[in-house]
Amino acid sequence: MIAIERSRPHSSVRDALTLIGRGIRLARRNTDALYTGLVLPVILMLLFVEIVGGAIHTGEAYVDYVVPGALLLSAGFVSAQTAVTVNQDMTGGMMDRLKSMDVSGAAVLTGHVLTGMARNLASLLVALAVGLALGFRPHASSLDWVVALGIIVLFISAFSWLAAAIGLVTTSPEAAGNVVFAMIFLPYPSSAFVPIDSMPRWLQGFARNQPVTPVVNTFRGLLLHLPTGSAPLVAVAWCGGLLIVAVTLAAVLFQRRQG
Repeated sequence: MIAIERSRPHSSVRDALTLIGRGIRLARRNTDALYTGLVLPVILMLLFVEIVGGAIHTGEAYVDYVVPGALLLSAGFVSAQTAVTVNQDMTGGMMDRLKSMDVSGAAVLTGHVLTGMARNLASLLVALAVGLALGFRPHASSLDWVVALGIIVLFISAFSWLAAAIGLVTTSPEAAGNVVFAMIFLPYPSSAFVPIDSMPRWLQGFARNQPVTPVVNTFRGLLLHLPTGSAPLVAVAWCGGLLIVAVTLAAVLFQRRQG
């Protein structure tokens, strides 16, 4: 457990809820980040479906193929803000104030991550609405939707904790945002936007064996009621493993920054 000082479990939960509320208030006041998180999914959908979609052939309606990948890309862009807000608290003196109030470190990071996840889910809803308006027609059953939501939440959790760890290790909010922004491009060399078989041979191995591909394949298969094979198990393994590594890394980095 990450902690500045030992505190009772119910106190940590209360602190986390308080800090989540603080994070939501800050997000509402940060109009630039709010604008980006809500408008960017619209731009991405229009870019991939309306501008470049007509030139890409996947053997099916491209809007159905690309929407799951665009949803994940939107989530990645919004996660960058988590790294920025964590770094702002670490470098701006906020942590010294919280330390004097005996607020647990677990509550601090959990508050940032859950606030970021809330922003991500709002962005995903906007992106899904735009996709539906552009012609995306999912055929998922209720169970498929539940499983798909679970996979996405696990993916966002892993990415958000990784963003928090980056916010702890970087020296400025700008650097934190730039590092996460570089990671956001991971969906491009995957099955998110084009079939992997259409890529150069030297890139296909990486595209097949990176975390975004099984997540996208699972999400696409569930929403369109297509066979998913082993993709769900691989996706859970990737996301679960990344989540464990990210939480552990965040704990170690937080303790070192506070040491």
